[in-house]
Amino acid sequence: MALPPQLKPIQHHLRTAQEHDKREPVVAYYCRLHAMQTGMKLDSKTPECRKYLVKLMDQLEMMKKELSDNESISQEIVGNAHIENYALKMFLYADSEDRSGHFHKNMIKSFYTSSLLFDVLSVFGELSDENIQHRKYAKWKAAYIHNCLKNGETPQPGPIGMEGEAYDDEFGAEGGGPSEEPQNLPHSQPSFHGHPSNQPPVSNFSNIQIPPGSHAPANTPAEVPHPEDDMRLTPEDFTRAQKYCKYAGSALQYEDVGTAIQNLQKALKLLTTGKE
Repeated sequence: MALPPQLKPIQHHLRTAQEHDKREPVVAYYCRLHAMQTGMKLDSKTPECRKYLVKLMDQLEMMKKELSDNESISQEIVGNAHIENYALKMFLYADSEDRSGHFHKNMIKSFYTSSLLFDVLSVFGELSDENIQHRKYAKWKAAYIHNCLKNGETPQPGPIGMEGEAYDDEFGAEGGGPSEEPQNLPHSQPSFHGHPSNQPPVSNFSNIQIPPGSHAPANTPAEVPHPEDDMRLTPEDFTRAQKYCKYAGSALQYEDVGTAIQNLQKALKLLTTGKE
């Protein structure tokens, strides 16, 4: 069934879902869920849109049953961690290629797909400021490098020249970049050595906070600190600590020890001090 023109804004998320159906069904499920929720807001009244969205809902129900034993589907907090880690994995791969001066269709697609997956995170609630920055930067980078290569120009690595550029519309109009799915993504999240903290700021997007990968500090405390006196943890504190632990578990699925340690340290600090 063809996508009605009123629902065109969700076409790239649906395409990403199709690309991940076999190898990452959890990603495919949440891409479709985001597309359905967005589609309902765009137009759920005209007959053609309503028919399309009902079909999409049926597909989601079928996928939910097929994946019912998967924690990333049955537990929202695990699903959130899974999608966020997958988006960051793609983003870091593309960004490390970019900063190394390796410009190719594979990394363009990875930048663009990561931006779509940051969109998808909205099914779990409001995006963090960090992920909003990642999304904006990834969309701009994908469009900028795509247009440079198309015009025979050499792209500038990193965030140089981002202000005032309006590549998004032209890039989106061309179908969101190359149709090839990235084939060479590393199994583990790449170490982000290409982003030294001592680089001079080149734009207001040079301070994008990248979660440390395998180079995260390994000086974990030998002894577990005791909770501070008179400290009272709130239900929200327990929820946040649980979330950090889930993130750590999801990071280990990608063999990303650094991010796992970082999130476990955050949980430990929260539980022992009541502060993040």
